[in-house]
Amino acid sequence: MAVLGPFHSDPHDRISRVDARGSDAVAARMSEYRTSAQSSNLATRRMPRRATGAKRKRRSATLFFFALAVAGLVTAQVRPPNPYGEGKRWGVLPEGRPWGSSSAIYPHRDSRGGLTGKVWVAERCAGSNCRGSNLDPILLFDAEGRLIRSFGSGLFIWPHGIHVDHEGNILVTDAVHTDCETGNEGGKGHQVLKFSPEGDLLMSLGVAGAPGEGENLFRCPSDVVVAPNGDIFVGDGHNHGHGGNNRIVRFDKSGTFLAAWGKAGSGPGEFRGIHALAMDSQGRLFVGDRANQRIQVFSGDGTHIATWTQFGSPSGIYIDPDDRLFVADSDSGYDPDGSGMPRNPGFERGIYIGDARTGELQAFIPDPAPDLRRVTSGAEGVVAYGEVVLGAQVGGSRGVLKYAKRR
Repeated sequence: MAVLGPFHSDPHDRISRVDARGSDAVAARMSEYRTSAQSSNLATRRMPRRATGAKRKRRSATLFFFALAVAGLVTAQVRPPNPYGEGKRWGVLPEGRPWGSSSAIYPHRDSRGGLTGKVWVAERCAGSNCRGSNLDPILLFDAEGRLIRSFGSGLFIWPHGIHVDHEGNILVTDAVHTDCETGNEGGKGHQVLKFSPEGDLLMSLGVAGAPGEGENLFRCPSDVVVAPNGDIFVGDGHNHGHGGNNRIVRFDKSGTFLAAWGKAGSGPGEFRGIHALAMDSQGRLFVGDRANQRIQVFSGDGTHIATWTQFGSPSGIYIDPDDRLFVADSDSGYDPDGSGMPRNPGFERGIYIGDARTGELQAFIPDPAPDLRRVTSGAEGVVAYGEVVLGAQVGGSRGVLKYAKRR
C-alpha cells in the first residue's frame, strides 16, 4: 500500500511528499511539518514571536530532530510488487546494424490522435551519438517489433526526447551531449525538430548549433511534449544542470514563443537537469527533475502544483490515456566520486508504475542489470500499451526491452 500524494492548491504550500512505505502516521506528521522535496531541506513549524533565546533553541532543536526522524522514514523505499515478466529484446533492425543508445520512445498515433499499437524510437545511430553517421535515427516499428520505416539521417547529434502529437506528427529533441558540450556542433544540435509521419521536416525550434537562452534558443533541450491544443512545451536543460539551461519553454502550435519559467535550484519551480516531460489527461505537466530526484507537477501556465519523490530519479516519464504513470529511473545508486554516498539512496533503478491522478505507487520493474558504476544503465525512456511495457535502454543492453504482464 502507498500513501497518496495529493495535489495541493494553496500557493504558499504546494510541496507534497509521500512516504513510500505507506505509513498513514508519517503522512499525517508530514502534513503538519511539511518536509521539502529534498530530505536535507527540512521545514519546521513557525515559533511564536515571544519564544526567544534558549527556549527558541530548545524548540527548534526538538522540531529539527523530529523532522529528521520523519524524513528518514519518508526516504526509505520498500519495493512494490512486480507483475511483469523478464525483459525480452524487442525491435529488429536491418542486418548488420546494432542498436545504439536509446532514450527516446513513444507510441504511434494516427492523424486523429488514436494510438495504433505501433511505436516510434529515436536511437543514436548504432552508437552513443550520431556525429558523422549516415544512419536514420528515427524508427517506426509495428507492435511486434518489425521495422516499418526510418528517417532523420544527418539531422541530429544526440537524439534524446520524443513526443507524438495528436495529429500523428513526431517531435524529437537534440540535446547534443551528456555533458551539454558546446562547440564543434557542425551546424546541428540544440533544437527540437518536428516531422510528419512520413519523415518530412515540418518545423524547427531553436537555432541549429547555437546554444543560448533566448525565446528561440535552447541549450541541450532534453524532452518535448505537446498539449491537446497544440501548445509545445520544451524541457530545456540536460545533465544535472551542468551546462544546460534549467527552464520550461512554451510555444504555440505555430512555434511562436509564449512563456518560459524555471531556474537552477531545488525549490518549487526550480530544476537541476530536466530530463523528461509528460502530460496527463487534465493537461498537467509532469517534469522529470532528475538531479533533484523528483517529479514536479505544473499547470499549463507554470503554476507549481506538487512535488513527488516516490518514483525514484526520473529519466523518462510516460502517462497513458488512463492516467497510468510510468517512470524510468536509470540514475539512482550512482556514486560518481566513490564516496559511499550514492545518488538517491534507498531507491533502486527500474521502472516505477503508479497513478498520475493521485501519486500512488503501485508496481516496480527492476533494472535487469543495474551497473552502479555508471551514471546510467537500463531504461531511460518508457512507454506502455495494453499489458506491455517497453523500456528504451541507454546503457546495458541498449535497444529496447519488452516486459509483458505475467498471466
